[in-house]
Amino acid sequence: METLFILIPLGLILLGFAFWAFIWAVNKNQFDDLESPAQDIIFDDRQFEEERKNSTPIQPQADADIEKND
Repeated sequence: METLFILIPLGLILLGFAFWAFIWAVNKNQFDDLESPAQDIIFDDRQFEEERKNSTPIQPQADADIEKND
């Protein structure tokens, strides 16, 4: 019974802190755009793939070095 006198006020303090943190996040516009960060990853991959397709492949120089040493 004595622990309830400690745990109930502690729980109410933690609940108050969580509520304050939620209100702070809403006021600071933390929840305005939830989709763009996830889509940025996809668009970065598409851009990289397009750049890779448009670039010319680099020929390895190792074969030329081997023929010179023979």
